[in-house]
Amino acid sequence: MSELSDEHTPRAPLRVGLIGYGLAGSVFHAPLIAATEDLVLDTVSTANPERQAQARAEHPQVRTVDTPEAVLDRAAGLDLIVLASPNKTHVPLATAALKAGLPVVVDKPLAASAAEAEELAALAADRGLLLSVFQNRRWDNDFRTVRKLIEDGTLGEIQRFESRFERWRPQPKGGWRESGDPLEIGGLLYDLGSHLADQALTLFGPAVSVYAESDIRRPGAQADDDTFIAITHANGVRSHLWMSATAALLGPRFRVLGSKAGYTKHGLDPQEAALREGLRPGTEGAEWGVERKSSWGRMGAGASPRMGGGEPVPTLPGDYPAYYAAIARALRGGGDPPVTAAEAVAALRVLEAAKRSAAEGRTVRV
Repeated sequence: MSELSDEHTPRAPLRVGLIGYGLAGSVFHAPLIAATEDLVLDTVSTANPERQAQARAEHPQVRTVDTPEAVLDRAAGLDLIVLASPNKTHVPLATAALKAGLPVVVDKPLAASAAEAEELAALAADRGLLLSVFQNRRWDNDFRTVRKLIEDGTLGEIQRFESRFERWRPQPKGGWRESGDPLEIGGLLYDLGSHLADQALTLFGPAVSVYAESDIRRPGAQADDDTFIAITHANGVRSHLWMSATAALLGPRFRVLGSKAGYTKHGLDPQEAALREGLRPGTEGAEWGVERKSSWGRMGAGASPRMGGGEPVPTLPGDYPAYYAAIARALRGGGDPPVTAAEAVAALRVLEAAKRSAAEGRTVRV
C-alpha cells in the first residue's frame, strides 16, 4: 500500500482495483476514479473480453484480469477495492477484500439485509479499514439544491418530502437486475429504492415506521417494477418515495412542502447522461453538472409551478466527483468516508421494512 509522504516528497496516487466493468463500472466508477487527482485506476476485473478491451481503450494505463480473485491477489500493490459487480457478489467480495487488508467501496446496495451489512461493518471496524457505499445521488444537482433550501430554512419547517425515480420501460430488459431470484437482489426496491431511501434519511434522519406498496406489472417481469414507500421520520417529516419502470407520465423528481413555501423540480441530474455520452469531469471543467435555466425548479406558496407560479430557483451544479475525492481524503487522513457503512445499514432497514410492509399489507415499525 502507498505510504504517506512528507511535505517535501510528492506522494504516489492511491491505486484502485475495480471489480466489474458493466454499466456501473464503466460509466460511473472508472471515469470518476480517473478524474480524482489522488487516485489511479490500476486494475480492472471482467471476464468479458470486449469489456476488457473497452477498459484498456478508455484507460490505457490499466491492467485487466479475468476474475475478482486476480485483483485480490494484487492486494499488496493496491490501496482500495471498488465493487461494481452484481448485487449478489457484494458481501462475499467485500468480505474477501477486507480480509486481504484492503479498504472497500461497494456500489449500492451494500448487502441484501441490514444484518449482513452490519457484519461487514464490524469486520471493517475490526480491521481498521474504510468501508463505504457509492451513493452518488447525494451529489445530484437537484438533491444538493433541496438540501441547501432545507438547511437554509427557506422552506420553513418541512412537513412532506416527495421523491421519484420514474421511467417508462414497458418491456423488461432482462438480466439479473430484473431477476425474481432472491439471491440476485434484483427489483427496483433495492435498485432505485436504495438511492431514494438514502436521500430521505440523509435529509430527515431516522425512520420510525414504513408503509409500502410493491407490484410486478409488466408481462414477463419477475421482480418489482412499480413500488411506493411512505416513511415517517422520528422528527415528524413524512417522506413519500416512488420508483417505477411503468410510469407513462413522469411526476416531479422532487416536491418538498414546508411551512413557509414549497419547491418542485422536474427532470434528472445531467451527470449520468454526460457520463454515458463519454463526457468527463476533467474535460468539462466548470461546466460539469451545470443545468440549463429552463430546467430549474420553482419555489413558492399557493400557486402551481406548472402554470408558472412560484419563482425559479437556480439549481446547484451536480458533483459526482466529490464522492471519490472524499474517499481519497478519508484514506489519507483516516477520517470517515462520505457515506458510512452505518448509513447503509439504516437504509437497508428501511428497504427490509418496505418489503415486509408490501407483503403483509401493513405499516412496519423500524
